[in-house]
Amino acid sequence: MTKPNTHDYLIIGQGLAGSLLAWELLQRGCNVMVIDNGLENATQVAAGLINPVTGMRLVKSADVEHLLPSAMRCYEQLSQFFKQDFYIKKPMLRLLNNELLLANAHNRLADPAYSGYVKTIINTPAHSYLEQQQTGYLQTRLLLSCLKQYFIERGCYHQTAVNNQDIQLLPTLSWQDMSFKKILFCEGHHATYNPWFSWLPFQPVKGEILTLQLQSPLPDVIYNFGDWLIPLDKQRIRLGASFDRVHLNTEPTSQAKTALLQSLKHSSLDLPELSIIDHQANIRPCTLDKQPFVGEHPTLPQLAIFNGFGAKGSLQIPKLTQLFADALQNNCPYPSSIDRYYATHFPH
Repeated sequence: MTKPNTHDYLIIGQGLAGSLLAWELLQRGCNVMVIDNGLENATQVAAGLINPVTGMRLVKSADVEHLLPSAMRCYEQLSQFFKQDFYIKKPMLRLLNNELLLANAHNRLADPAYSGYVKTIINTPAHSYLEQQQTGYLQTRLLLSCLKQYFIERGCYHQTAVNNQDIQLLPTLSWQDMSFKKILFCEGHHATYNPWFSWLPFQPVKGEILTLQLQSPLPDVIYNFGDWLIPLDKQRIRLGASFDRVHLNTEPTSQAKTALLQSLKHSSLDLPELSIIDHQANIRPCTLDKQPFVGEHPTLPQLAIFNGFGAKGSLQIPKLTQLFADALQNNCPYPSSIDRYYATHFPH
């Protein structure tokens, strides 16, 4: 018999990584406890953008053929369960504002490997755009709210700040009056202060996003012009996102607001009159080599981390959640195509 205060896993952090990992483990019949400090996290502020083809070179995201179908299945499953639309599919128009981008766009359209992700070049009197497919955004705040309530109703959520000094490794792994087989750290940029994982090469980045009110509607597409513009409804858009590796705090700044509005102005989009109705900031848990940290501590296997997804969490987390859960439960090896997420940082 399992003792009342004995759990399989303690998950610290209820951002997208911790929430989807907890959901996956609960679906597999595991006994899970989720701990979160209740403060706004990077996922709640993030746009949740999924864009398979990125950068000046218009390159597919690594392993997108594996990651994207898993993400779509995951969000559809959650939508059916909660009877909410979490993932909003929208085409993306990428502004081709220089010769290099235009040449790369033509190259991608001619490449069969990109046929599912790029559709055509749209020429207007002022600009050319690459129409991208399989793009959209995740309503992260709504999803996390639904999952939090789900955890609360099942008695597996506790809102409090965790002091790592209260975690006991011996004689059993425990926190407060509860014991666990493993503790899984999903604490975002706060992991840079974690005594067991702070040595990992994190590179946190502050990001700021504006929500704007328009006097008349824009076309119902995502615009990418270096920054991005996402329509929330007929008269509200989100504009982002800034990157700041120096000032790592969650305070919105006039500098970022001005830079984002200037970027929008230079995009030459034909925008109606607009006003700012919200301005948010938080810190992305990015990593130095752009690879997330997924695996057990090299000398303390009862501690593990699932973190460092940065701006691609909405795309990467669902598939890696399944792989990580397999490894936790069955000691399964990762498929070779995704093994580097584990092997890059944690020796076997």
